Amino acid sequence: MQSTELIRQFLHERLGADPQLVVHEARLADIGVDSLMLAELMFEAEDRLGISIDSNVPPPKTVGDMVTLIDSLQAAKTGRP
Repeated sequence: MQSTELIRQFLHERLGADPQLVVHEARLADIGVDSLMLAELMFEAEDRLGISIDSNVPPPKTVGDMVTLIDSLQAAKTGRP
């Protein structure tokens, strides 16, 4: 599953967010993601994708930031650039 699709699906299921509005430029706060929801999203990504997000990582502000974070961790896990 691609990270963008995972985020869209999660936000649709939890917040009822329109998947068409979950685009890279969208601010997570504008979609309704608060700090607790962000933590849940990060845990969901860890569980579903088998990655580990360090607690020292600055919280993503946009969907694109979250995608970049997830993709970089998946790439590191698989050894791909």
